[in-house]
Amino acid sequence: MPMGDVTCSAGDQLQVGRERQSGSSSLPTLFLHSSKMAGLEDSFRKFAVYGDTAANGSNMTGKNFSKMCKECGVMDGKAVTSTDIDILFNKVKAKGARTITFAEFQQAMKEISVKRFKGKSAEEALQAVYGLIEGKEPGSTSTTKATKVGGVERLTDTSKYTGSHKERFDESGKGKGLAGREDLTDNSGYVGAYKGAGTYDKTH
Repeated sequence: MPMGDVTCSAGDQLQVGRERQSGSSSLPTLFLHSSKMAGLEDSFRKFAVYGDTAANGSNMTGKNFSKMCKECGVMDGKAVTSTDIDILFNKVKAKGARTITFAEFQQAMKEISVKRFKGKSAEEALQAVYGLIEGKEPGSTSTTKATKVGGVERLTDTSKYTGSHKERFDESGKGKGLAGREDLTDNSGYVGAYKGAGTYDKTH
């Protein structure tokens, strides 16, 4: 009888151990998915309302879907092109509809992920695509930088200025302000901008 108790107890412990092991491995995965999904849905809503003041964020147009895929890097121009995105949008949207829901968007990502990340498993590819989109918003992926090449650089080089424009800047290229823009009265007796001004008394 005691032997049976020991056997039963050991079996219970083994079962509890399995449950604990199972629980500890699945909990982080569930948390990861729910956390990532929240970030994904937030990005979906931001792109869905972009450029449309009447939109509520629950549906996304084909134009905004394409913008999202392009700015987030889902569309790379090689594995996934703009044509692929257009075909996919028309495939997942409801018949006669002009927009897609978040659920339809998820379906689209499942299909495009294996094409975008070839060689990965379906789950890994999907998580990789979600990672590209999560936390992003319209226009946050690129900024316009001032150009300093070609003609622009030459036009902004004050050392190459001539005539009245040259008088507006000193040797370091710093503007002289008002003195460089207005004709101030010169009572020295010399012709304006004469480089030898003030040297007569020193030489005679």
